[in-house]
Amino acid sequence: MKPSLTATSPPATRLIDGLTTGLKNSADSKWVQQFSTLPPLALYIHLPWCEHKCPYCDFNSHPASSASADGSLPQQGYIDALIADLDSHLPQIWGRTLTTIFIGGGTPSLFSPAVIDRLLSEVRQRLPFNDLNEVTMEANPGALEQSKLPGFRQAGINRLSLGVQSFNDDALKQLGRIHDAAQAQKAIEAAQTAGFNSFNIDLMFGLPGESNTQTIDQAITDLTTALSYDPAHLSLYQLTLEPNTAFAKQPPALPDDDLIADMQTALHQQLADSEYQHYEVSAFSKPNLACKHNANYWQFGDYLGIGAGAHSKISCADKIIRERKIKDPLRYQSAALKGDGRAESRQVDPKELPFEFMLNAMRLQQGVPLSLFGKQTGLPLTTLLPGIERGRELGLIEVDNQQLMPTQQGHQYLNNLIELFLPDA
Repeated sequence: MKPSLTATSPPATRLIDGLTTGLKNSADSKWVQQFSTLPPLALYIHLPWCEHKCPYCDFNSHPASSASADGSLPQQGYIDALIADLDSHLPQIWGRTLTTIFIGGGTPSLFSPAVIDRLLSEVRQRLPFNDLNEVTMEANPGALEQSKLPGFRQAGINRLSLGVQSFNDDALKQLGRIHDAAQAQKAIEAAQTAGFNSFNIDLMFGLPGESNTQTIDQAITDLTTALSYDPAHLSLYQLTLEPNTAFAKQPPALPDDDLIADMQTALHQQLADSEYQHYEVSAFSKPNLACKHNANYWQFGDYLGIGAGAHSKISCADKIIRERKIKDPLRYQSAALKGDGRAESRQVDPKELPFEFMLNAMRLQQGVPLSLFGKQTGLPLTTLLPGIERGRELGLIEVDNQQLMPTQQGHQYLNNLIELFLPDA
């Protein structure tokens, strides 16, 4: 059952001068798209293999043992497929400059530095990219070889995202992780020694335990340990049981909802006391050190995804295209080498864009400028205003100095807020 929402502010009769004229006219002409400038473009590269599939993971990741008959990774062959995949997109994005690169998985750090260097070199040869821009690679402590780190730095990786999840050995065992607390700490220290001043630590809370579920004190200890390494960025997620995972089929015992809520409040306060900015639902950073790649998603920028199961959102002069690659790594590799690794390609119906835009933008704690909607969708702001006005009536949205943001109640009932922008709402 949805929570009951009470109107806390009067209907907005005129948010912006001149924009509400004709608002009730639903003529299709208002859905005509036209971009004056295209959104920023990021590149996501998916390397799908990991040492072990964790029971909570719903990402497109596969055990390395399934990569080939002898269990070895087809590193060069897969890079060949990624390059062919990128080449197939060049007509779509020719002349555009990349703002960030993110190499995710799976566990990309299973690949050799030489292979990562080749991959990034091939990207730079095809698309303009400033080497000072953010280039992130995910790494897991149980599969991060210290000897590889200088090579990754030399290849152009300047930011690591470390999938620690917990510093508690019992919790890590229950989560199916292949590392222990000591290995997690060693991996962070190795990254610092190798010169990675910019790194993210992934942490989870609301965890199962062998005899008892996670307590608030244990969650605080995890966060205290993470903060002792002075990370530029920290991602803090509540463990959720996602469909089609081992945990969904055999759910572990988890803390009850009240305890999880108290845990989250305590952790958020600890981060605020440590002067980390809570800039997105699950993301915290030191001032001016937010993840630029992920911020581009939330600001509804463009992104090209290459690799098995990768997704893309590409804007053209008068439309937005979404694409998805074949999920199975070996099938993807074969298809990409033949010139097309796509599983799906479709034009986004403009009437879906208010919902899609708000689905991302309202995750940001401070919201976005009102003007960003037109820049990123090619649509007039009038298409967004009915939902904004309804959100203001319910006390879920506020507009302050042309900045559109969720209220405190809007953060609490984020799903209800976003649903106001569905095409049939």
